[in-house]
Amino acid sequence: MRPDFWLSCGHHLVDRDEAGGLPVSDALLAAWLARPELMPPDEACAAERALHASLLANPRRGVAGIEVSGLADADARENWQAWLRFRDHLLAHPTLEAAYVGLFRGEVHGVPPLFIAQLAQLILRNIVDAVEDPIRVRAAELFFRPQRVSTEGGNLLLADEETVESAAGNVRQGHGGLGVLGQMIAETGAGLRSVELDVLSPENADVYWERSDRFDTVLDLTFGREGQDALARVIEAWVRHLLGIAVSVQPLQTIHDEAWAWYVGLDAEATAISTRLWNGEKVAPEALGRVMALFRLEFENPAEMLPRVAGKPVYLSLAMTEGKTVRMKPQNLLVGLPLRQAKAA
Repeated sequence: MRPDFWLSCGHHLVDRDEAGGLPVSDALLAAWLARPELMPPDEACAAERALHASLLANPRRGVAGIEVSGLADADARENWQAWLRFRDHLLAHPTLEAAYVGLFRGEVHGVPPLFIAQLAQLILRNIVDAVEDPIRVRAAELFFRPQRVSTEGGNLLLADEETVESAAGNVRQGHGGLGVLGQMIAETGAGLRSVELDVLSPENADVYWERSDRFDTVLDLTFGREGQDALARVIEAWVRHLLGIAVSVQPLQTIHDEAWAWYVGLDAEATAISTRLWNGEKVAPEALGRVMALFRLEFENPAEMLPRVAGKPVYLSLAMTEGKTVRMKPQNLLVGLPLRQAKAA
């Protein structure tokens, strides 16, 4: 039996509804309230401690404005206002999926990126629950974990940015050994190669399961290898689950369509580069070289598309920054596709 994975996201604290979505639970809200970001520090005032304790006991209870405005610390007031906006947004929707989509339709603003990423991870854990391919599950990490990129040897390797930075810190302190991503570590300024990070392949991919919460495996996103196909399958599942739209996604090495009708950048860099190309502007070879992956997305039912582009492909792109990092924005797939009308999760 395949081991459980992503235990730290709290998926065991929520249950699916009949349609396969995840309603918010008191247990999940309480787990978020127990995070260090929301735990009152030692110097917190009595009012903040009382507020936190009461919400742990009843995470859904209404909070009067005076309970927050009366907190002694200005940063604490701001943090609690942000958290309560996020909580109330979740409670206003039948599922976490519907709440996530609503975040990017302008229903609420000022939600900390940390909670948006955790929400995405929970939703993806639901989406890939029955997936047996560990490379596909590793590809899903791009949706909520920033990555550092290595292009050494003509390969395109992605490692978790936080893991790489932590490994670089260990090297600076004299810890850590030699590893496959030494060049990547060196680029952080550590000056030495670092810990061993396994590049997943069909031969060793099962090591992922026992290490999924360590985020210390490497995705090979080189064209023609399993990583790009795995990412394409996750994109298909994400769009189907959150928008109710059936699409097919295929990796491309280049776009030969001279009259492409629609595009979606999967991150800020890719969006900027694609927009310049769309507008007929000249793009430097260095910028083009930072495009890591291209995909052709097609709707199974063209009638679900805007009439003027119905039946035409949508081109997706993913790019790294000049500093060789990639921060995917999966919400772009929710707000950027040419839908005839918005569909709820």
